[in-house]
Amino acid sequence: MSSEFSPNPAEAETASSPKRVNGLSKVGPAQDRQERIEKVIQARGFVTIELLAQEFAVTPQTIRRDINILADKGSIQRYHGGAGLHSSTENVAYNDRKVLCFEEKSSIARMVASHIPNSTSLFINIGTTTEAVARELIDHKRLRAITNNLYVASILSGNDNFEVIIASGLVRPRDGGIIGPLTIDFIQQFRVDYGIIGISGIELDGTLLDFDYREVRAARAIIENSRKVFLVADHTKIGRNAMVRLGGVHEMDALFTDRQPPAQLVETLNAADVELHVAAAEPAGLAARQ
Repeated sequence: MSSEFSPNPAEAETASSPKRVNGLSKVGPAQDRQERIEKVIQARGFVTIELLAQEFAVTPQTIRRDINILADKGSIQRYHGGAGLHSSTENVAYNDRKVLCFEEKSSIARMVASHIPNSTSLFINIGTTTEAVARELIDHKRLRAITNNLYVASILSGNDNFEVIIASGLVRPRDGGIIGPLTIDFIQQFRVDYGIIGISGIELDGTLLDFDYREVRAARAIIENSRKVFLVADHTKIGRNAMVRLGGVHEMDALFTDRQPPAQLVETLNAADVELHVAAAEPAGLAARQ
């Protein structure tokens, strides 16, 4: 898998004194790594310690020290199992989210599409991962899709034998999402086979989090009116903070992601009998069921 950043083999695991070249001070390897960690967190919103240790080729203990230093400076926020942005009230900009983890989202989408049969009905909600799912569904036959996502509607309308229904409500300019009381009323008129929803954050105890309470209310209507609910989320969403509680993973039928989740979340999924599907990898500790 391609990475947004590459480890520097010369980086040491512990802080060292700044080097001097021609009498001028240069940034040491630890400080350089911390600056790069900060840039990654700013781009992704949340990153796990495990991922940072892997990408920078240092130990988790070293990453924890780096995170502590950055958090003490006020640059980032420490969270259980990783680090993220301070804000729990505002998501990363839509255009930035479209390119973040693009390949991972595509692999998740392919796996989800393989679990959706032809001639079925489904909800698809707001999000860049759900948009990826829509792109992977385009070669299906006779789907009936209801969405509160203008981009999903545009993608699916490319197939002449699909029936695409757009929810009424307020259009959110930044990402083409449709939200508000009218949206909820509209969704509640239907009962479909599959609900496909994205999420901004998943806590390790299985709590699902998002940034906009109006979007959450629409997602809840989808959950309550779907016979099966598929949650789609790349690995950066696990452990990520957000302000509004959507519900819990126990309300899902399956989680589709691109990396094996932490053991605590796997245990939660097992206890709730939620299927786990890991794109391009065999999940450990929880059998993926077809």
